Amino acid sequence: MQLKAREALVRARVNLINSTRLLLKSLGVFAPSQVKATAFVRKLRPLLDNASTSLVEPLLHSIDALSAQIKMLEDKLEELARIQYPDTERLKQISGVGPITALFYILTLESPARFPHNRDVGAYLGMVPRRHQSGDTDIPLPITKAGNTHLRCLLVNCAHYILGPFGPPSALREAGLRIAAKGGKPAKKRAVIATARKLAVTMMALWKTGSVYQALPEAA
Repeated sequence: MQLKAREALVRARVNLINSTRLLLKSLGVFAPSQVKATAFVRKLRPLLDNASTSLVEPLLHSIDALSAQIKMLEDKLEELARIQYPDTERLKQISGVGPITALFYILTLESPARFPHNRDVGAYLGMVPRRHQSGDTDIPLPITKAGNTHLRCLLVNCAHYILGPFGPPSALREAGLRIAAKGGKPAKKRAVIATARKLAVTMMALWKTGSVYQALPEAA
């Protein structure tokens, strides 16, 4: 329930930020892009004059208040994960996987015994492509999007970090970048989904074995 409450608060903050952007755009003011939600208000204020600030101040105040509530709830969830769900510490060994993703993963999948093969978790979370097969025709389609939508979104966010400019070297990153190197926007999307799916499988393996995560097994 606390995870769902956090999700609702995050969704409300995103809506407020989008509303602020839209209102300012109508005044000819363009809000900063590609900034974290927690830094949005701080980055925006220096760009506004007094008139613009007075118009959107209620929205900015609400965004700051929501950010404070989200931070408070995240601290409680991190403590909950550490005390009641110590297996989350194994999953957090992977760079890009935080306490929220690790906790949501364990609470959603419940037990590693449900998955005889680690790769089964990819299909359970809807990150494998559907297929259209008829006779000699075998056409790959978009992913099934089965299972828990929020967990899938969290894993995709982790994949974006792993493949992004701040992602440290790892086998997950190398595999994803090889797919993205094929070129084009579709290749980048496939790389993100493939990395998220491989991340889910890797997390399942760590959960089962309790082993130490090696980002680059060959080098190790």
